Amino acid sequence: MNKLLIIDDDVALCRSIQLILGGKGYCVEVCSSAEEGLTTMEELCPDLILLDLVLPDGDGLEVLDQISSSNPNLPVVIISGRQDMAATIEAMRKGAHDYLRKPFDVNDVELVLEKVKREFSRSSEEEQTAPIETRITQPDEIIGNDPKVLEILKQVGRFSRSQVNVLIHGESGTGKELVARAIHGASAPGKPFVAINCSAIVATLLESELFGHEKGAFTGADRQKAGKLEQAGTGTVFFDEIGDMDLDLQAKLLRVLQERQYERVGGSQPLYFKARAVFATHRNLAEMVKEGTFREDLYYRVVVGEVNIPSLRERQDDIPTLAHHFLNRISQRMQRTVDCFSDEALQLLCQHSWPGNVRELENVITRAVALSESPIILPEHIQFLGKSSAEAKRSEVQERPLHSLAEEEKGYIQYVLEARDWNISQTARILDISPTTLRKKISDYDLQRPSA
Repeated sequence: MNKLLIIDDDVALCRSIQLILGGKGYCVEVCSSAEEGLTTMEELCPDLILLDLVLPDGDGLEVLDQISSSNPNLPVVIISGRQDMAATIEAMRKGAHDYLRKPFDVNDVELVLEKVKREFSRSSEEEQTAPIETRITQPDEIIGNDPKVLEILKQVGRFSRSQVNVLIHGESGTGKELVARAIHGASAPGKPFVAINCSAIVATLLESELFGHEKGAFTGADRQKAGKLEQAGTGTVFFDEIGDMDLDLQAKLLRVLQERQYERVGGSQPLYFKARAVFATHRNLAEMVKEGTFREDLYYRVVVGEVNIPSLRERQDDIPTLAHHFLNRISQRMQRTVDCFSDEALQLLCQHSWPGNVRELENVITRAVALSESPIILPEHIQFLGKSSAEAKRSEVQERPLHSLAEEEKGYIQYVLEARDWNISQTARILDISPTTLRKKISDYDLQRPSA
């Protein structure tokens, strides 16, 4: 895999990629328009295409359609500066192999190339899933510029191509149902989305909720009732907190997933399960299997596709973006004219650890909008878990250990390096220093990359 075609009108970026990868043995052709790119593709027969979504003479998604139609096995990597959730998911659903968001390093392109080589070396042994034909509608917005968020959007697009079961894992409040709805919106728009909270319904009632019941099946069953699985039709059933499901009911759910059929409680007529199953949990199901509290056979049915949602403290750079998003939405809902944060208020939000994740952030901003009597959110309007911002700040200062400025710098540099997987360019950009200065500090502080 050494022939690359870049279809992008960003001359400087294309030239950089061409020079660097060309020096490493790759043959790199560059086209600045959709028409030129499609013509060159037929002549060059590239091994991989880097495609921008915005081109002077066409839409990148339409170009992706044409490439997929004529060369379904040709890997296409989207490179775009658009922070558009729907476009990202749609590109992956249409068959894009990966998605790089500008600005990025040429090193990132090399990593993608290596990844494509590895995956396509196995592709002859794996059955390829054809993309479905239905176009997606705009799903609920997943906000964030962190690479982990982009990876979630790419996974949503990939999983929307088929009906595989998907497990969404993340702490409470990270937005697991939001991701489930995004998968549903990308694969079954207009069809029912049925959510079941496995921890909120007692086991004896959950079976009836899932499967429905016949008239007279138990005391109080005065009529036939359709269950959640039946209500979902060909849409999506979302099992929230699947780790809290009773073991006996786990066995019955396993049968549904294996045989794709079930009966209502008290009935004998088989009903067919046609929906996609999406599961979510904040618990470690693998550990639960070892402890005997979650069925191993069900575990392997549930974890076909997996999405891991990072906690808010793992994506702190997204806090200002999320805060402004919630502020706009909450202000409109409450019919208030509150449209910005003071610098001090925003700093308080960025410094908080957010044990309740995005849900807690939304709650704090809702309270702040209710308390504010001006268009600006001030520090005194920010309250965490019943504490005022001033009390929270005093508590934080009292609990924080005291040490030298050098130790503080060393610890923070180590933190950012690990958060960016020791990518020197990205870390230097966040720290607002040059890569050379960063390397010197790594040497001065004797910072070591953790071994794999």
